[in-house]
Amino acid sequence: MESVCLKHVRADPRRFESRHRTRFALAVLTCAASSALTRHARADKSTVRPEVGYNYQEIETPRLTATNGATRALSSSTEALFDNPANMSAARVYHLAALAQIWPESKRQSYGAAAVDSVGSSARVAGGIGATYNTQDTDGINRKWTDIRFALSYPFSDSFYLGVAGRYLTLSQSGTGPLGASAASGGLSDQHIVRGFAFDAGATIKPTEGLSLAIVGTNLNNPGTGFQPMGLGGGIGFGKELFSLEADVAADFTTWDRTTLRAMGGGEVLLGDHFPLRAGYRYDDGAKNHSVSGGIGYVDTSFGAELAFRRVVSGDRVTAIVFGFSYHLDAGGLSQGENDSF
Repeated sequence: MESVCLKHVRADPRRFESRHRTRFALAVLTCAASSALTRHARADKSTVRPEVGYNYQEIETPRLTATNGATRALSSSTEALFDNPANMSAARVYHLAALAQIWPESKRQSYGAAAVDSVGSSARVAGGIGATYNTQDTDGINRKWTDIRFALSYPFSDSFYLGVAGRYLTLSQSGTGPLGASAASGGLSDQHIVRGFAFDAGATIKPTEGLSLAIVGTNLNNPGTGFQPMGLGGGIGFGKELFSLEADVAADFTTWDRTTLRAMGGGEVLLGDHFPLRAGYRYDDGAKNHSVSGGIGYVDTSFGAELAFRRVVSGDRVTAIVFGFSYHLDAGGLSQGENDSF
């Protein structure tokens, strides 16, 4: 079983025509996100280490943030595009999504969109594409980058999927570091520090009903820069219709001066057929911090609206707020094992 939020695709759509409940959920999420944007739109230089705000080049949907990144085994739809391309084959969907990330202390903002289609190909190949525009500490290091991703996955059986993804990154940094306007601290002002491709690969196996195991390699061509860190991660998860739990470990070989690990765990429960409630925890050996996370949302057969947060509770006190909307053009089946056409 993939994300419990996809449970609704098998139910009668007539159950979900309560306009007042839908409007209320959207209003709550939109107001919360707008409040966060307004409260933290200050022009102050960040005092947080840039590596923390850059977050290993990870682009997070609300579900990824709410579970603190513990999704490699049980992701699906647009989450899979960003964390394990193999899992785009885990559900028959055609989803469009928009997301935004606000990191108040790191002065980071990210805005993007993604699409995943696993129903439109007679060859059973699922495909996805996503793009985000990001800024970090515009009154300090003034980092800006565009991250474009595209991926394909194939289900070799009901219990084994493989996927590959490409990343194209352009990044510039025109601010100054602690040494001021110098060659060492100023970088290549007004020039692209990074402009190039990298690729990921992932595999997921489901040995028994509800249990998923996954392994994912990121930036496997090893670009040799902390802006495109090479990594290897894996996860084990167990999910049913109304709940899921997962634990992941990820190794980073590039960002710090040694190989570091991140250990994370998270879970979610679906309340009232519509409302996912999520929580997670992560320990980051590189940044030496612990973080907790949570999130809520509203999901039905035609759209979803979700809000998530993460707070570092030791080390750099950093908050991440992520919200997103998704439009479900097609959600005709849940997984390969439950679909005769696969």
